[in-house]
Parts: sequence; structure tokens; C-alpha cells
Amino acid sequence: MQTTWKGTISFGLVSIPVHLYSATQEHDVPLHQVHAKDGGRVRMKRYCEQEEKEVPYAEIAKGYESPDGRTVTLSDEDLADLPLPSKKVIDVLAFVDADEIDPLMFSKAYYVGVADKAAAKPYALLRDALVESGQIAVTKIALRTRESPAVLRVHDGTLVLQTCIWPDEVRPAAGIAPEEDVAVRPQELKMARSLMDTLSEDFDLSQLHDDYQQALQQVITARLEGVELPHEEEPGGAPDNVIDLMEALRSSLKRAKGGRAPAAAASEPEEQPAPRKRAATKRTTAAATKRTAAAGAAGKAAPAKKTTTRKSPTPRKAS
Repeated sequence: MQTTWKGTISFGLVSIPVHLYSATQEHDVPLHQVHAKDGGRVRMKRYCEQEEKEVPYAEIAKGYESPDGRTVTLSDEDLADLPLPSKKVIDVLAFVDADEIDPLMFSKAYYVGVADKAAAKPYALLRDALVESGQIAVTKIALRTRESPAVLRVHDGTLVLQTCIWPDEVRPAAGIAPEEDVAVRPQELKMARSLMDTLSEDFDLSQLHDDYQQALQQVITARLEGVELPHEEEPGGAPDNVIDLMEALRSSLKRAKGGRAPAAAASEPEEQPAPRKRAATKRTTAAATKRTAAAGAAGKAAPAKKTTTRKSPTPRKAS
């Protein structure tokens, strides 16, 4: 893995010689500019307006134009010799809880590796201290032509330096969210939470893939083979507004559960009470039938006992 930056982490009086390595990479289909008419390659040339000719990359330097039109030329040596303390040192300024840094400020991530064997012990000390405290370290670092705030945190047992943007570079969000008071009913909030829990079941972030790159590769392959381009069926248009928020949540929850009715729908008095009434009616009818049969049996048994009683005196008179 190619080294991006070499320097030292300053942790109080403890110094840790480290190297930085890019922790992320993007997988893009390489595309370049061509002339749409004939497919000819379009290349960007470095053209000097003063000499009216193309110049090689080795002769390119940075320049700044002042408000009055003057231009200052800055070479790579000028930029490398800036009087900047964070040029080769990652100075730990403070330790804060992770939720104190807005994720909106995070930028690019770098793995932090030791520069030599002597740095292994202080490296492990800082790493384990961050894990035990549950905090992150706030630092500053100068990378290429920019100084940035950064944080040191732990990922899979490895220190990670995450550069950030400056707080004043975060644009205010005023006027974007709805400003009027919107009342959310407890039933709607409960249904939304149930939908959130259902969508989060067995979710695995590592299973996500880039559908755009896959579709682009299919189009490129079709062009190369001279076959018909694949087409995706256009999805139905989304409604302009939500008429019944509860119904939309209920339908979303049912679809997320694979067609099963949402649990919250059981509180709605729809068709469920009817089967209970019919079952109660059947039980009442059956009970009444049993009582009628028992009463009939008792009525038949009673006359038999009376007949026996009437016949018993007759033999005594005859005697």
C-alpha cells in the first residue's frame, strides 16, 4: 500500500513516528472525453497564454492572482517550506466523545501505521486508551496544500486519521426544513418506529453494491457487442403528496414484512371482531342445546317416578 504522508503523532511528550495510507478507494468505470460526432479522443492540453504554446507538466507551478491583477508564482519548494507546525506533526489537541463531532464534518480517512518497531509501544498505548475511554482525539494535519482538522479513532484495532472540514465551512441549514408547526400523532410515530425496526432486521451493510456501475458496464458491453441496449422498466410515479400518512405507513410496514399485516393494524376495528362474535354465538347455541337436552331428559324421568308411587298403594288395599 502506497504511503500518503510521513510524520509524527505528538501525544503530550510522547512521539509516535507514523505513516498514513489511504483507507478508502472508489470503484468507477474509467470514462474519458470523446468527440460525439466521430468518437475521436478529446485531450486537455496545458497551454501557456503568454507564449501561445503547449507546456510540459514539469514546468507547471501554482499561481495566485491578486485583486489588482498581479500574479504570484508559487513553486513546489515554496509550498513545501511553509512555516507550518502541522506540516510533519499530528498534534493531539484534546480528547472528546465521538458524538461531539458532527459527521457532516468528516472527509477522507487514512490508516495510521507505525514507521518503525520503536513506535509499536506508544502506538498501542494510544490505541488502547482511545478504546477504553470511548473517545476520539482531535488533531490538525497539513496534507498537500491544505491544513485540516482531523480526528484519531480506532477501527478494527488500527488507528484511523479522519480529516475534517473547518466548522465555518459547514453551510447553515436555516430555511431548508419545514418552518411551520407540524403535529405528529403518537399513532403515526409508533407506526414509523415499527417500520424502522422491521427494515433494520437482518440488515448487512456489506451486502450493498453499486447498481449504477453494474448498469453502466452492461451498456458498455452491449455497445461493444452491437446488441440492443438493456432497458429498465420505468417505475410508477411517486404521489405528489401523502393523503393518509397512517395508511402509507401501514402499507409500507406490510410490504417490509413480506405481505404480512402490520401488528399495529390489529387495533383498527375492521373484520377481526366479527369472527369472535360468530364463535361466541356458536358457543351460546351449543350451550343452549345442551341445556334443552338435559331438561328434556329430566322431564322424561320425572313422570316415571310418579307412576311408580301411584301404583304402590293398590296392592295394600287389595290385601
